[in-house]
Amino acid sequence: MGKKQLVLAARAKINLALDVLYRRPDGFHEVAMIMQTVALADTVALADAPGIRVSADRADLDCGPVNLAWRAAALLRERYGIARGVEITLEKKIPLAAGLAGGSADAAAVLRGLNSLWELGLSPPALEELGALLGSDVPFCLRGGTALATGRGEALTTLPALPPAWVVLAKPPLAVSTAWVYENYRAERISARPDIDGMRACLARGDLPGVAARLANVLATVTEAAYPEIAALRAAMLDYGAMASLMSGSGPTVFGLAATRGQAEKIAAGLRKNTAAWVTVTKTAGGAGGENGTTVATD
Repeated sequence: MGKKQLVLAARAKINLALDVLYRRPDGFHEVAMIMQTVALADTVALADAPGIRVSADRADLDCGPVNLAWRAAALLRERYGIARGVEITLEKKIPLAAGLAGGSADAAAVLRGLNSLWELGLSPPALEELGALLGSDVPFCLRGGTALATGRGEALTTLPALPPAWVVLAKPPLAVSTAWVYENYRAERISARPDIDGMRACLARGDLPGVAARLANVLATVTEAAYPEIAALRAAMLDYGAMASLMSGSGPTVFGLAATRGQAEKIAAGLRKNTAAWVTVTKTAGGAGGENGTTVATD
């Protein structure tokens, strides 16, 4: 009998709303965010191997013990005394350091996949608890869909799904440190906070224009001030016809919402022609579990 292999899709996320409430005694920031899965995904393949090995199709991605996928496997091995190892192969479609949770999505896929491959029998809440030890976005990447994230981002409340929408993603050729953005965030510079309750009400009644009208991210006050090209990308998306546009997470990726694929492609074409950004068209997606494209193959 050959070795079993699992292949999973690790989907990206965007932040429809992001508010930073205060700095906590543990050094993290208390946040309130509405997060949304999109269809853009890395492919994560898992196969039995001695030890833990990670490889990727990106030479600039560190595949050693600092990699979140590596750390996810190591956490499960140590926590549950697993003698088996795993070879993790990453096919990256989500750009690095983009505010789209690519590393967290990979880690979530490894947790889900090894729970199956190693027959651990862990419940979704147990996996999310482990995910929170790896990073604040990992629990959401495990759950997927549309959710309110509080605490440092790991405490989740599932929300009614965002009505289907097309999403244009544009990442300028920049690397932005999340830690730097949070260190330079100043609450006194915020004139209007995201309307989290209003956005939740729009989601409850399936009001996509209402959600679009309430997109807001307080971290943009830091990142856009330092990198004017991010604000310029956001303005360009609106000029090309996006319903609304916002920086995702701590940046630098900007997303725009469109009601139709044709409109999204038109926005993307304009951005590709007139900016230096990496641009792709994707769409909103549901929960992460089996719907996330898990396939099982036995060699």
